[in-house]
Amino acid sequence: MENRNDPDDVALASHERLTLLLIEAELRQDRHLARRMRHPGSPPWLSLSVAALTCASLLLLVTGILATNLVALWCFAALWPVTLLLAFRLLRHPSRAEDRSRSRP
Repeated sequence: MENRNDPDDVALASHERLTLLLIEAELRQDRHLARRMRHPGSPPWLSLSVAALTCASLLLLVTGILATNLVALWCFAALWPVTLLLAFRLLRHPSRAEDRSRSRP
C-alpha cells in the first residue's frame, strides 16, 4: 500500500515512511546538528573583515617600505597578527565541522 499524497509526488511504502520518520526523530534530538543548521559556517562579517584587514595590512607594509615610514611599519606590525588570527578563525570553521562529521558514526 503506497501513499500518493506525498507533497513531492513520491510514492513510499509504509516501511519506508516509518524509516524516514525514525530518522527525522533522531535528527531532531541532535542538538549539535540543530545549532549548526541555525549557524552554518563562519559569520558573514568574518570574511569581509579578513579581506579588509589584509588590504589595509598590505597597504601599510608597502607604504612603510617605500616611504621608509616607521609609523606605517609599526601599524602594520600591530595589524598583521589580528589579520592572521581572524584568517585562521575563518579557515577553522569548515575544517572543524568536517572533523566532527568524520568522528560521528
